[in-house]
Amino acid sequence: MAGNTGMEQLIPIVNKLQDAFTQLGVHMQLDLPQIAVVGGQSAGKSSVLENFVGRDFLPRGSGIVTRRPLILQLIYHPHEYGEFLHKKGERYTNFDEIRKEIEADTDRITGNNKGISNLPINLRVYSPNVLNLTLIDLPGLTKVPVGDQPQDIEQQIRNMIMTYISKDSCLILAVSPANSDLANSDALKLSKDADPDGLRTIGVITKLDLMDEGTDARDVLENKLLPLRRGYVGVVNRSQKDIDGKKDIKAAMAAERKFFLAHPAYRHVADRMGTPYLQRVLNQQLTNHIRETLPSLRDKLQKQLLAMEKEVEQYKHFRPDDPSIKTKAMLQMIQQVQNDFERAIEGSGSAAINTNELSGGAKINRLFHERFPYEIVRMEFDEKELRREIAFAIRNIHGIRVGLFTPDMAFDAIVKGQIARLKEPSLKCVDLVVQELTNVVRYCTLKMSRYPRLQEETERIITTHIREREQICKESILLMNECELAYMNTNHEDFIGFANAQQTSETSSKSGRKLGNQVIRKGFMSISNLGFMKGGSRDYWFVLTSESLSWFKDEEERDKKYMLMLDGLKIKDIEQGFMSRRHVFALYNPDQRNVYKDYKELQLGVETQDDMDSWKASFLRAGVYPEKVSDSANGEEGGPHNGRKGTSEGSTSMDPQLERQVETIRNLVDSYMKIVTKTTRDLVPKSLMHLMINNTKEFINGELLAHLYASGDQSSMMEESPEEARKREEMLRMYHACKEALKIIGDVSMATVTTPMPPPVKDNWLPTGQDSPKIGQSGPPSPGGSMRKPISANVSRAPPPVPGGGRPAPAIPTRPTPAPPSRQGNAGGLPPPLIPSRPGGGSGIANAPLPQRVQQAAMNAAAGAAVNAAANELFSSFGFKK
Repeated sequence: MAGNTGMEQLIPIVNKLQDAFTQLGVHMQLDLPQIAVVGGQSAGKSSVLENFVGRDFLPRGSGIVTRRPLILQLIYHPHEYGEFLHKKGERYTNFDEIRKEIEADTDRITGNNKGISNLPINLRVYSPNVLNLTLIDLPGLTKVPVGDQPQDIEQQIRNMIMTYISKDSCLILAVSPANSDLANSDALKLSKDADPDGLRTIGVITKLDLMDEGTDARDVLENKLLPLRRGYVGVVNRSQKDIDGKKDIKAAMAAERKFFLAHPAYRHVADRMGTPYLQRVLNQQLTNHIRETLPSLRDKLQKQLLAMEKEVEQYKHFRPDDPSIKTKAMLQMIQQVQNDFERAIEGSGSAAINTNELSGGAKINRLFHERFPYEIVRMEFDEKELRREIAFAIRNIHGIRVGLFTPDMAFDAIVKGQIARLKEPSLKCVDLVVQELTNVVRYCTLKMSRYPRLQEETERIITTHIREREQICKESILLMNECELAYMNTNHEDFIGFANAQQTSETSSKSGRKLGNQVIRKGFMSISNLGFMKGGSRDYWFVLTSESLSWFKDEEERDKKYMLMLDGLKIKDIEQGFMSRRHVFALYNPDQRNVYKDYKELQLGVETQDDMDSWKASFLRAGVYPEKVSDSANGEEGGPHNGRKGTSEGSTSMDPQLERQVETIRNLVDSYMKIVTKTTRDLVPKSLMHLMINNTKEFINGELLAHLYASGDQSSMMEESPEEARKREEMLRMYHACKEALKIIGDVSMATVTTPMPPPVKDNWLPTGQDSPKIGQSGPPSPGGSMRKPISANVSRAPPPVPGGGRPAPAIPTRPTPAPPSRQGNAGGLPPPLIPSRPGGGSGIANAPLPQRVQQAAMNAAAGAAVNAAANELFSSFGFKK
């Protein structure tokens, strides 16, 4: 494909940019604008399009030839061929066959009797001499339907054209023939409607060689008549005779150039006329578009370059086999692990703070102060089972005898059993802390992924040390538990003693509510066991106090939905549903009474396990204790803290004395277990901090490096992973490609020039859409005057007729007659207004109508006679004689 030199010059520039960005892996979308040709029927639109491309491939003839939109996609490719969308895979190397297929496909859809269709023909032309560009050949406007055309043919074609040219990325070539009235140009009317500001419209005047002899379109081409912001370009297309005679486009361009140089009206603007100039104008628009795209591409590249600078600086002088570099890298990474572990545990802050969930020291803190106390309370308060055990212990100690006094051995036996039960939550706490420490170590060693063997060895050494400390921690906690079992310190200052125990009633169940009605926690939860229509699917704002649980519509706490009193309630876990993503727990009444409206329990759902643990710990502070393991096994025979009703089958015949003894032992156990529980809740976290967490921190800071050196060959440990080597090579390649792309963008900016947008012109000569002139109204000036030979301004006029006095009027001295006003300034077609002249001057009268000129001449003659008489009288008064 040849014939468009400007496009061929743009191709290497675009290819350079594409290649540079392809190496970077960055998508560069230039989105070159579409070019659409619009105009009336047989205005020469298809010829203009062919001349721009430089090949013959479109149907030609008289009448309406283009009856379907042709969307021509030019695609850069090493080989030249065409391909239709409706015939995928079939390549056309002969452009005459492309023309025949366009005609055949048009007839298949529209018939062969001048019918039209808005279904486009999609043609792709692959060539090494084109840019990736879209050209659109549209049917010409016609007003009278012929053949199979519908009655509203004009409106249908207009709507079809507007769908394409209304896009902001579409350049409009408004094609108008020179041998017809330009004021009635369909192309200019459509272009004005789609592009009111004239930013995208270029006027094209065709058939200049077919104008009547003695006429020309000079005023139009000079943009004086009916001006456009981007002006007009005149072209001379090949005639049907030239096409039939196989006259190629290059010869046609040479003949076109010869025509403009030889024509006296166009000789002075020949450099701005013709198909090559139109190609340059359009190619310049493509260049402007590319240059407008370059700043955003440059910004993208510069940001990418800055992001890579720091890493590339490390790689520039990197030598994988240098032992000093390996040693330095190893020391830096161990130091990084030390700092990261310190920050993760102590919370000293870092740039990579986790904002999605608790981790490290924050999660361990929650384990110490929320999860661990909750697990202890859950194991501790099994009231019914405890009273049963106390009764059996008292009876077994008394044996066959009837006991008169409360045996202290029963207290020891029950307390030891309760203390032993503290082992399980304590050891569970150790396991959870170990799990979190392991996660922290794994996270801290992720930055060693460049050296996988070093990462693996570091993680193994630290994790092994944590497992060793785990065993020591558990032994210490078990030893602490055994110490509690070894000696019951009944002289402890917080222990109530036997005397107070006999007088103390049940206070354990209410001890959690000695807070006053203070707010403990607020947050969002959903009510899971309510139906969708009752609001169960949405979150409410819950406020937990020491006495009640209230929920509101939102956090502003204005629309209160309900307030639930906490007296007598307990808490239990609900098994998570198969499809449910929420964690659910429930409040219920052990006496089987309704908790909320008609519901036996209130199921509350939260998003995460951490939220559920935190809410359950908050309910614990409010005195709502968890469900006991033995409740479901032993039935609900009595209240959780009601000793008088909490008997079992073995104690159904409990006498009043035994009941008082059980109550006394119960109060003593409760008092002592508070002391032990308080000690355990305090010492277990301290033991974990001392024996595991702080020790692991000291191990990483002091001994990790020595263990790494002792574990094996450092050179093999510091071998790079293949992924890291590829990453380094890719990073360096991207860095150099990015710099090369920036250099190419600079070269493109230097090698190309942006043409500024022409200034706006007064183009209100052509109204848009709704403002079209109606029949009978004066329309825009007809270009017929400009297309005909103009009358010279210096042509002599006949003298005015003799006035009625019988004498000829005296001669009127006149100034040189100025040039007639331009047609552009006299757009309305009306005669200019009379210009009053001074006596003896005729500058404004030459263009007046004949009767007015006669009247003005008579007035001037009378005024001249009066002046002469006054002058004679004045001379006489001074004694002068004329």
